[in-house]
Amino acid sequence: METSSSGRLILKWGKESKIKNVPELFRERVERSYGKLAYKYKDKTGKWVEVSWGEMKKKVDSAATFLIKDGINKGDKIAVLSDTRPEWAIVDLAILSSGAITVGLYPTLSPSQIEFLLNHSDSVMLFVENKEKLEKIIEIKDKIPKIRKIIVFEPEGCEKYFDSPTFLSFSKCLSVEPDEELVQERINQIGKDDVAIMVYTSGTTGDPKGAMISHGNIIAFLSSFDDFADILEIGDDDISYHFLPMAHVAEHIAGFFGRINIGLAAAYATSIKAVVDEIKEVKPTVFGAVPRIFEKAYARIQEEVGKLPERRQKIFKWAEKVGREYVRFLNERKPIPLSLKVKYKIAYELVLRRIKEAFGGRVKYFITGAAPIPYEILEFMWACNLKIYEVYGLTEATVITHANTPLEFKLGTVGKPIKCVECKIAEDGEILIRGPIVFKGYYKNEKATREAIDEEGWLHTGDIGEIDSEGFLKIKDRKKHIIITAGGKNIIPAEIENKIKAQDIIISQAHVHGDGRPYLVALITLNSQEALEFAIKNNILDEKEKEKAKKILNELAEKPLSRPEGLDELMKKISNHPLIYERVKRAVENANKELSRVENIRKFKIFERDFYIDEGEITPTLKVKRKEIEKKFKHIFDEMYKE
Repeated sequence: METSSSGRLILKWGKESKIKNVPELFRERVERSYGKLAYKYKDKTGKWVEVSWGEMKKKVDSAATFLIKDGINKGDKIAVLSDTRPEWAIVDLAILSSGAITVGLYPTLSPSQIEFLLNHSDSVMLFVENKEKLEKIIEIKDKIPKIRKIIVFEPEGCEKYFDSPTFLSFSKCLSVEPDEELVQERINQIGKDDVAIMVYTSGTTGDPKGAMISHGNIIAFLSSFDDFADILEIGDDDISYHFLPMAHVAEHIAGFFGRINIGLAAAYATSIKAVVDEIKEVKPTVFGAVPRIFEKAYARIQEEVGKLPERRQKIFKWAEKVGREYVRFLNERKPIPLSLKVKYKIAYELVLRRIKEAFGGRVKYFITGAAPIPYEILEFMWACNLKIYEVYGLTEATVITHANTPLEFKLGTVGKPIKCVECKIAEDGEILIRGPIVFKGYYKNEKATREAIDEEGWLHTGDIGEIDSEGFLKIKDRKKHIIITAGGKNIIPAEIENKIKAQDIIISQAHVHGDGRPYLVALITLNSQEALEFAIKNNILDEKEKEKAKKILNELAEKPLSRPEGLDELMKKISNHPLIYERVKRAVENANKELSRVENIRKFKIFERDFYIDEGEITPTLKVKRKEIEKKFKHIFDEMYKE
């Protein structure tokens, strides 16, 4: 099956378009790319199954027909609780085609968190992935009275519930004869100002808020973010690989709706555990990823290099040095000397190319955001011809407001504003955004909406940043997170925390504390997988504990955010071991060398376990809930100042 070509980019900046909503965009894509590959996924036999845009439309129309005939009205809210998979995408387009609003839920949420979001959003229907997710819903079923139907993607193990009219297998939706006229009639009623999706913000400082993003917001963003497809000539051989959660605005809008606009095929990950192997199979050319992936890859590479014979280590270090020098010329937009070009070609073919091959070998670029990547990691990845373009945005601004692009980039920044965005820095350093990508407001929360958008239409992002002389934006931290020490010094904790985490892959989270204090301290958590592997290799655990650790590692490989039985007990022992303390101490000392004296971490404590979503310590996007940590672990911070 052919893949689709970006020569048929639909929405483009400066080009007039009659498209006013997402379903119309999808239908235009189907018309232009009917027989071409839309996506592929692995079936239960391990074989890749390919689906064309035309076949996808039939599925979408069947599901949309079912929704409309089942009584879904324009403006109703329908929630989806699932990992990213083809059914999520089909249901999303079906919901939007029925005039309803998609409410994405993170599959890692606890039953009580799901209950809050379903009730607050006034969702009337829920799509659930499988038995595991359905069990969370069964636990709260009596507390979500507005949900009148629950539809399951994978019916295995859920059969006992299907006797009730409330429960249904998704295959029943797809078996409905599509009524194109009925669906088109509903699509015609959807205007640019109508809400398309509701995205609940992570809530690092309180309850999540439902950000309402309109069809017009999405169309404006897609029209403005067309540089990558044009410049890199995304074409017939290109394919993206998807494993990030669709509940996140980046994967939902930039990842999914973006590829509809470009006409880019997708391969869906079977599971998190399968990602490393499937990347080599799929050989994606476009990749969305979170910074931690690159941080872990870099740490792993450096660790493996350290095990090589001395001669091979020297060759690697030479290649790395040459690659970094080459990237500095690129980044500063200076002519590259011929001698350096020759050395880089040798270094790349001899060493650096192999690292790119670990990502499939064909990646044209990565787009990443959410948190800054340490400069040394960015530079190294670029040296390996793994071009990472950092972007910046937020849910309330329809995902991306600033981006580095192939034509304009500067490592260590998040780029310049996209075409429809105005940006300025307020007197207190806060980043302000204005343009057609600014959201419609928070659902049932006018007070918060007025606080977010001022009378002149500027969105107050809550982030502190600076714009350099060339117009590139650099993010510092959240405005509310700034620490003012007892000596009156303003400290940006995120910069310190990122430096600590970048030193060693075993560190999961670093929370810097020191507001009103004489110096800074840090509460550090360990990455459970890395800590368990280290403990097994270094005999921190006895034989019985090692067997338990290996079993837990298998579970974590499948579900990295889970909390298997027995994990906390093992982590408590590991976190108190002298070898672990020395390893973390080295990381903190190395980070301190890169920081000013006032930013130095004077004391740290290794917590006995990692932070967890179900403990209310981190958000579904793995951001630390600072207020919760400060309050919950006050006794630990107080103790560090007494010692």
